[in-house]
Amino acid sequence: MKLRTKILGGYAILLILMIVVWSWAVASLFLLGRAGEAILQENFASILAAENMIDFIERQDSAVLLLLLGYEEEGRAQFRGNEVEFAGWLGRARGNITIAGEEKVIAAIAAGYRDYLASYARISQFLPAGRQQAGGYYHETMLLQFQQVRDACLALREMNQQAMVEASARAHQTSRRTIVYMTGIGVVTGGLGLFFSILLSGILMRPLSAMSQATERIAEGDYEVKLEVASRDELGQLARRIMTMSHKLKAFHELNVGRLVQEKRKGEAILRSIGDGLIVVDEELRVTAINPEACKIAGRSHAEATGRHFFDLIRDQALFERVEQTAASGTTPESGEDQGLLRMEKEGAELFFRTTVTPVKSEGGETVQGVVVLLQDVTRLKELERLKSEFVLAASHELKTPLTGLAMSIALLEEESTGKTPRERELLLAAREETERLRALVADLLDLSRIESGRIEMEIVPVAATVLIEKAFVAFQSQTQAAGIELTQSVPDDLPPALADPNKITWVLSNLLSNALRYTPRGGHIRMRAEQGGGWLYLSVCDDGAGIPVEYQSRVFEKFIQVKGDHQGGSGLGLAICREIVRAHGGNIWVESFPGKGSTFTFTLKAAPGAGLKPNREALDA
Repeated sequence: MKLRTKILGGYAILLILMIVVWSWAVASLFLLGRAGEAILQENFASILAAENMIDFIERQDSAVLLLLLGYEEEGRAQFRGNEVEFAGWLGRARGNITIAGEEKVIAAIAAGYRDYLASYARISQFLPAGRQQAGGYYHETMLLQFQQVRDACLALREMNQQAMVEASARAHQTSRRTIVYMTGIGVVTGGLGLFFSILLSGILMRPLSAMSQATERIAEGDYEVKLEVASRDELGQLARRIMTMSHKLKAFHELNVGRLVQEKRKGEAILRSIGDGLIVVDEELRVTAINPEACKIAGRSHAEATGRHFFDLIRDQALFERVEQTAASGTTPESGEDQGLLRMEKEGAELFFRTTVTPVKSEGGETVQGVVVLLQDVTRLKELERLKSEFVLAASHELKTPLTGLAMSIALLEEESTGKTPRERELLLAAREETERLRALVADLLDLSRIESGRIEMEIVPVAATVLIEKAFVAFQSQTQAAGIELTQSVPDDLPPALADPNKITWVLSNLLSNALRYTPRGGHIRMRAEQGGGWLYLSVCDDGAGIPVEYQSRVFEKFIQVKGDHQGGSGLGLAICREIVRAHGGNIWVESFPGKGSTFTFTLKAAPGAGLKPNREALDA
């Protein structure tokens, strides 16, 4: 017998019981409906007839009183009109006799009403003789007949109302009996269902439990498994297939499993021996492998880290975006010095890691199967860089004073020009120019060291992008005109203010404009733009000059890096200072350049929260 047949057979009785309960419920609802219909159809018509007969005979009595008062024409018309209506409702009552005794009451109403009509004919004869005699006849005869007919109508109404109450009681009793029966059948059905469920689960679970224990033993490497399932249903077939699988696994294990396990252990040993942190994620960015050093960096055990989403493990948005981009594109994204650096705090200490993201592709390279993230600890290198910056700062301070004295001495020598040969004056001029260059270099080194060490003060205030760009635009307008270069600016009116130190950001824009002016030929264009993206403002300086060679584009923001060419000049620290100032504002700066077509330098500033902030022009004038 198949498993499906067993299950269907086990639940067939439950299905039959459910059909019985359903049939009983339908029959009970039908009886309740019949009871309600009896209440409405059998008795309500008689009650309505009695109510209307009472109403019309009362109006006829009022018509008789009108006759006695002298309003004969109105009284007769009202009496005859209500007589017709009374007769109609009496006929309806006769045609709707449904309960015992109702026919006798209706006959009494009819007889009394005939007497009442006969008395009305007699009182009409008394009216010409005198109203006093007619009034006496009304009080002695007609009023009593009116009350008898009215009381009979009330009796008919009460009789039908009582019948309705009894019908309602019968319906209530039927509903209570139905509830009791349905509850009883439901309890019996539930008990039988529970019994058959336990019985069926036992029939199913015994072989399933045996197969589960067998698969656990196979998973542990015990392939000498025997399953004794005598049934020929699907469970029996599954048990036989488990036995077949066990035999094949045993044969496979004897051939290759040992070698595969050895290679796996070798790979795990290599992974553990790597001194840097290494994390491997799949295409869904879930950790599939991690070495002890990476577990230490993430502060998780190997069991806690495995299977977790990468962002839950390393909560760094920039690194996560690089990993996500690599998994989506299958290529390693380019990253500058900042983007490739991960900063973390652990136990009060600041740690730095250089990150490398590499895709793992299939054998044909068509699909991305995962991403490998390498975390190299460069905390010591960052410390050495900090010490170097402090040394440069100290050395620059020490050089500033003697350079100032040297410049003053050269200036005094130049003033005493008497007796100096042209050669001596030429040497003094060269010495002054070199001294000024060294002083500018020392000033740049001091500024850069202060920014890198965080010692420079930033006056961050809400300031309009229009103010920042306009200040730099005005400062360079005359120089660009003299050089034959068109300088333009484009700032939307609805831009929110930026959170920035106006003077520092103006310096950044001026430095970018100075570089653009240096590399843009006569007749070229330099454009300054500002636009919004999310909660950031993007400020850019774009030129159509010589552009930057590809090999320099990732290094132009490093210290002392200058692009080789005909326009070399300066200390090579301007863009490095720009980068540090933008970093101090929490933003980022980058370059997009095509050799021979120009360059675009862009940096970001946070948009000020809220609305209605006015441009802070006073900060620029300080």
